[in-house]
Amino acid sequence: MNQMTNHRLDQTLDQMLALVDHDARPNLNKLALMVNRIDALSLSVKFFGYELARTLAEALPGCADVPEQAVVLACKPSTQADIAADWVAHWCGQLQIPRIYHRKLWELAYVLQAIRTHGSMRPGARGLGFGCGREPLPSYLAARGVTVTVTDQPPEEIVNQGWAQTGQHTTSADASFHPHLVDRARFDELVSLRHVDMNAIPTDLTGYDFCWSVCALEHLGSIEQGLAFVENSLNTLRPGGLSVHTTEFNFANDQQTIDNWPTVLFQRRHFTELARRLQARGHKVAPMDFDVGKLPLDKFIDIPPYLHDQGAAQMAAWEKDGTPHIKLAIDGFASTCFGIIVHKAADGAAMR
Repeated sequence: MNQMTNHRLDQTLDQMLALVDHDARPNLNKLALMVNRIDALSLSVKFFGYELARTLAEALPGCADVPEQAVVLACKPSTQADIAADWVAHWCGQLQIPRIYHRKLWELAYVLQAIRTHGSMRPGARGLGFGCGREPLPSYLAARGVTVTVTDQPPEEIVNQGWAQTGQHTTSADASFHPHLVDRARFDELVSLRHVDMNAIPTDLTGYDFCWSVCALEHLGSIEQGLAFVENSLNTLRPGGLSVHTTEFNFANDQQTIDNWPTVLFQRRHFTELARRLQARGHKVAPMDFDVGKLPLDKFIDIPPYLHDQGAAQMAAWEKDGTPHIKLAIDGFASTCFGIIVHKAADGAAMR
């Protein structure tokens, strides 16, 4: 169909699916009656899913005094069992955030656990964060004496891609400053900002003990570019350095996925092929674990409409109560976070 035909079709569908007609009377055609139930059903599913997540989180023990845990992580998806575990509780206590059943919290804990296990959470270590936005990790690491280079997209790319409206990007190092985690003087001493295109990492960013990214590599334009970034991130590390990343995982559909789009969804085959390539070059990849969990919240797939799609009243209610989820639907695909841990080959061992 040509553009004119598509436009007319869209107009017709808008009229058919409107809740009311031009006189504010109910739209009673069969298509509208069927489709208009979907929003109410979606809100009902979301309400009970969030209520379950909040109830289960309230039953968890406190996090303030949970000690560090000697847990060696696999490359894996986020799960309810992980968030209930002591290793996540420890990092929630360290970051001074409540432990709730939310995949973003899992990502922060996953990265910190990998860095701690690697032995790089220490004074004098050097860390490089990609696409950091306003995340608290740079402040926490600086408080531990780590020298951190924070990176985010160049300002012109932020505007062109629409990220300026979200408030998630970093235009100065101050965006990463969290005063409850680190004092200002230490932050200014140890944290610096570079604007970096993750598809073209500058060659002078080298010699770091570790690098990380949290839910950033799926926004690089394609699955191929995201995987290439993980490989290229190893060039920023010293021999034996750690590369740890989290991204989106399409766990329920092995046939179709989203590619060549602002947000792409990786599948099991992409992670296993990445591991094969990296291991062939002498790098060490943590074992692959694709178990997405079997507990109730592992089976709650959050669905649209999400918070930013809601009216002011609903948005205010959900912002107050939170919208916890571990799994969600992204453009129709059931997805969750997946963590990748790679140790760079020892000096001279990597094959090119």
